[in-house]
Amino acid sequence: MPEVSLREYGPAVSVALDTEAGRALAASGILQSATPDPGRAGHWLLRAGSRVGAVRTAGGQVVRIMPKTPVSRLFFLLGFSLDPARAWRDSGEGTVDTGAHDDVVPALAHAVERQIDGALRQGVLQGYRGVEETALVVRGRLREAEQIRRHFGRTPPVEIAYDAYTADTAENRILRAATERLLRLPGVPGPVRRRLAHQRVRLADALPLIRGQALPRWQPSRLNSRYQPALRLAEAVLRGTSPEHRPAEADPLAVDGFLLDMNKLFEDFVTVGLREALREHGLTARLQDPHHLDVAGRVGMRPDLVVRTGDGRTPLAVVDAKYKVEKADGLLNADLYQALAYATVLGLREAHLVYAAGRQPLRHHEVRGTAVRIYQHSLDLSREPEQLLTAFREIAGRLASGRREGI
Repeated sequence: MPEVSLREYGPAVSVALDTEAGRALAASGILQSATPDPGRAGHWLLRAGSRVGAVRTAGGQVVRIMPKTPVSRLFFLLGFSLDPARAWRDSGEGTVDTGAHDDVVPALAHAVERQIDGALRQGVLQGYRGVEETALVVRGRLREAEQIRRHFGRTPPVEIAYDAYTADTAENRILRAATERLLRLPGVPGPVRRRLAHQRVRLADALPLIRGQALPRWQPSRLNSRYQPALRLAEAVLRGTSPEHRPAEADPLAVDGFLLDMNKLFEDFVTVGLREALREHGLTARLQDPHHLDVAGRVGMRPDLVVRTGDGRTPLAVVDAKYKVEKADGLLNADLYQALAYATVLGLREAHLVYAAGRQPLRHHEVRGTAVRIYQHSLDLSREPEQLLTAFREIAGRLASGRREGI
């Protein structure tokens, strides 16, 4: 069955799909729109939105969504958002290692496999895990209550609890689950698939995760420091960017694949980048800070980032990220109204909007009848990683200068 190729926010494409597969795509919310083609029987009009990657429908049809941003740059955004302080910038260009792949799924599979290989280079991490079991000999501590409840106090067998030194740790279970998930994705190249299968064998002593249950929790430490880059990328696969998309009231795995939401990725990149840059000015930042528009507390609002003083008490400015391009006149009225609402509720004289692209790097608007200024910044994702980080420092400098002006 031929693959369908779409472009992020590109024009609709007429695709031969059966009714079940078309309805599954429409209900999943993966695409911006999926509707029957009125001009061609048995065809659906598919239009991609902000999600990029690849999915396989229930009927076996693979739908591939290509990003507007180069894949290497896309994974820089992802890597920096997940862990800005560590060595995500392995190459001179500051990118996660995606090999020579220019498609999302092959690049992801390659990047995860390389990170896991690096994590396991010194051997599989082991740790202590609490075990409770029924045994013929006593080992560790006798579970007296269970012994009485299950065996009426008779021995053997005995109910025991002990700490086992094992490779079945939360870290290894997460890496194994990510490896197995990637092996199920459409479009993973043969060489990468073989390397992933090898990593799965190395992690065989870790128990598989049960689908639908929460991921096991792990704590960063000196002992697992070599695992941490791989773990953060693996969690991105298994959690927020889950390859499973189940329409409401549909059978499990009605649509299977891997997708990145560029709206969320851009928002994470902007807020994390500004948070890091603001530290140089002694300022703190709260991400997704909850507030209410009304006194009764019924109308919730959650700005992407609220800039505060170093002690975190006093708000200084508010920032919202928008993965969209400014209009020809630079005016996106709904965004300006939203920024004004944020500034009003927080009692601020500045609000900032950061766009993925625009005609001018910076413009501002003075709100009539108030002292509020709304700034619009443009962050060109086609620029080199170091240039993007420099842009964050410039925006952070603008936020810091607002504090010096008495905001």
